[in-house]
Amino acid sequence: MENKIQRKQMTSSLKIKPFEEYTERYEKWFENNRFAYLSELEGVKSLLPEGRGIEIGVGTGRFAEPLAIEFGIDPSTVMLRRARKRKIEVIGGIGERLPVADASFDFALITTTLCFLNDKKETFKEAKRILRENGFIILGFIDRESFLGELYLKKKEKSPFYKTANFYSVKEVIEELKKTGFSEPEIKQTLFTIPEKLNKIDNIENGFGEGGFVIIRMRKNREV
Repeated sequence: MENKIQRKQMTSSLKIKPFEEYTERYEKWFENNRFAYLSELEGVKSLLPEGRGIEIGVGTGRFAEPLAIEFGIDPSTVMLRRARKRKIEVIGGIGERLPVADASFDFALITTTLCFLNDKKETFKEAKRILRENGFIILGFIDRESFLGELYLKKKEKSPFYKTANFYSVKEVIEELKKTGFSEPEIKQTLFTIPEKLNKIDNIENGFGEGGFVIIRMRKNREV
């Protein structure tokens, strides 16, 4: 058991390191790909419920701030300092062991973070635990089976951020969420064009299969 924990901690450190070292490069992506960022933001906003929310993997607060999400969790102290400047109430921690009390939030957002999790199953369980009755989990991520997912897979070894990333298909994510105890999904998609080529905010459409960035919202099932 101890070796397993040590391996997880080592993997987590490897994934955090690029975000600590290349924070400026991370921030510039949002500026250099403004319309892709705004498309992702609008996609998430279209499925964001009302209530008290938290972002798991808040990073520098690029999503939490414009979405008016007050709370955020992230393992990177460097990124949390940036998020704090954006007026986010931040907590240091990982998705697999959230330092949050049971039934604390109406929704939990995980966006552009799924591929960096050590254990998505445990993170989904933790998200369910901290949600109130009828609370929502919302995920925004690159669909591995989309044109954009295929592109990211081809160039992941050249990226300091994506070198250790694990990309997932929409079907895989939904299946795991259902096993965890979440209801039938609502799904939106955007980024139908390579981010660098966008010159306006892209369309937000229902379903998946064509857009590179997918947003899923699922409700916590009532405990029996």
